[in-house]
Order: sequence, then C-alpha cells, then structure tokens
Amino acid sequence: MKQRTLGANGPKVSAIGLGCMGMSEFYGATDETESLATLDRALELGINFLDTADVYGPFKNEELLGRFLKGKRDRVVLATKFGILRGSDPLKRGVNGRPEYVKSSCEASLQRLGTDYIDLYYQHRVDPNTPIEETVGALADLVKAGKIRHIGLSEAGPETIRRAQGVYRITALQTEYSLFSREPEQVILPTTRELGLAFVAYSPLGRGYLSGNIQKLEDLEEGDWRRTSPRFSQETIDANLKLVDRVKQIAGKKKITPSQLALAWLLAQGDDIIPIPGTKRRKYLEENAAAVDTTLSRQEIEEISQAIPPGAAQGERYAKEMMQLLNR
Repeated sequence: MKQRTLGANGPKVSAIGLGCMGMSEFYGATDETESLATLDRALELGINFLDTADVYGPFKNEELLGRFLKGKRDRVVLATKFGILRGSDPLKRGVNGRPEYVKSSCEASLQRLGTDYIDLYYQHRVDPNTPIEETVGALADLVKAGKIRHIGLSEAGPETIRRAQGVYRITALQTEYSLFSREPEQVILPTTRELGLAFVAYSPLGRGYLSGNIQKLEDLEEGDWRRTSPRFSQETIDANLKLVDRVKQIAGKKKITPSQLALAWLLAQGDDIIPIPGTKRRKYLEENAAAVDTTLSRQEIEEISQAIPPGAAQGERYAKEMMQLLNR
C-alpha cells in the first residue's frame, strides 16, 4: 500500500483509506462478523486510515470500531466526526458546533472508541449559529489536552476554512469528490492547496455508481438511504448509467474494474487527495486497494475527465434539507 501525508504536518496514512459508515447503517443489511473481518483485512493490506462518525448508527459505528481496535490502536490513524444531530425524520439533520458540545462529543466518542486520543477529529457540518472561531477554539483546547491530534472540517466553504485556519492549524478537509461530484475543483481544492490541507474524498465511487454494480433502483436494498436520494431516482439512474458505461469502456481497455479506474483517476488528481471508499465486504475492499497499482498516463487522465465532465451527473447529492448543510 502506498502512503500519503495527511496535510502539511500530519501523519503518513495509506493512500486509500476506509470509510466505515456502511458497516453500521445507511446501506442496507449489516453483518458485524464480515465487517470486523473487513477491518482486519484492511490492516493486512496496509490500509491504516479508518473513518467513522458519532452519527453513524447513531453511535454504533464508533462502538464497532472500539471493539476492533482493542490491541490494534497503534496501527491505525483514526478519524471521527461530531456535530450532526439526528431526530425522528431520517431526511432532516441539525448541527451543533458550540464549544461545550464539541468537548462533550469528544469525550463520548473516546469512550465508545475505547481510546484516549483521536488522530483526526472533524466538525461534520458547519454550524451557522456558532462562529467557526469558537468551534475551532474548542477543538484547539482538545489538541492541547492531548485528546485529539489533528483538526478537520467536513463540507466547509472556502471562507470558513480560512477563518478556521486563522484560529488553529486545520489538517484536513473532508468533502465528497469523485467523477460524479467534481464541484470541489472550482474553489475548494484551490483553497485547501493554498493553505496546505489534505483533501479527504468521501464517496469517491459516486455512492456506488462507479462500481458498475447498480443498474436499477431495485438493486438497492430495502433500507438503503440512497432510495431517498435525488441522484438515485429511476430517471436519474437511467441518465447516470450512460456515464458509467463510458467509465466501463475505458476500464475494460486497461483490464481493470470501473471502481479501480475511478479511484486511480482520483489519486492522479494530486498527492494531497486521499480517497476513503466505504465498504463492508472484504471482496470490495481488496478491489479498491488494488487501485493504487494502476498508473494512468496524462492522455488517459484527460480521457476519463472528459468522459464524465463536471456537472454531468444527474440529481443532487442529497435531499434539499441536507443540501442546505453543505459548503457553509
């Protein structure tokens, strides 16, 4: 497994990380035995950058990782997040970035994870009612107390990133980025690069589209949250599969899978980019990990970029209520 540096002053991490969310929620049925086996296999493959959040489950994903990490903590660069509030409506979210909430959330995550420090602690979504300076100030206190080692933001806008960086060094920004979601190329990536942040790309396979395994809405299990996503209505699926076919054709010529091509393209966008494809199965983990061995020529990178140009994917990333939480 190749490695990349997490920001200007962060640790070395695997060039491809592992998003753990689906092991506990959102993507249909879960299987703890297979999830734990997948986590073990990740370490065997050299994937040491694991990503979770308190909202996944809620709490169940951190608890799962807490069980896994026993005896293995020093082999993992662990990232988790705080700040999203959930109620009874699965399509609605609140946010909280108040200093007292930051600190209480961290204590709760440390307990669930069974560790005394978190390597990278993200604000999951920016709270418009709490100045970012106050939130980052509380995170800086946690760094000084030794409870977290690095600070991250997720889905923050350029101005917020700059204001946050003015309070304390921000190590990483996590935002959706893939051939299906190329919006960060406009202003977010230039900002993170100017400031020396790592860019952690979640959903780098377009929430499964770029695996080539989704052909119709019925391919998604009951309880899979994508069934509520504008990007996965049957109308948008039909349109988006035409884009996936282009990726399949290019991947076929290189004798690799569409997933591997999509991840290789993302890795080729810069050494500051660290994709964290999510999976709950060893089979797909191994497929994703092998993407680091794919080398793309400049001509191939351009061919892939033109196959799915910015804005080509149909349907918003989230429902309207959740879109309002992005890029604040």
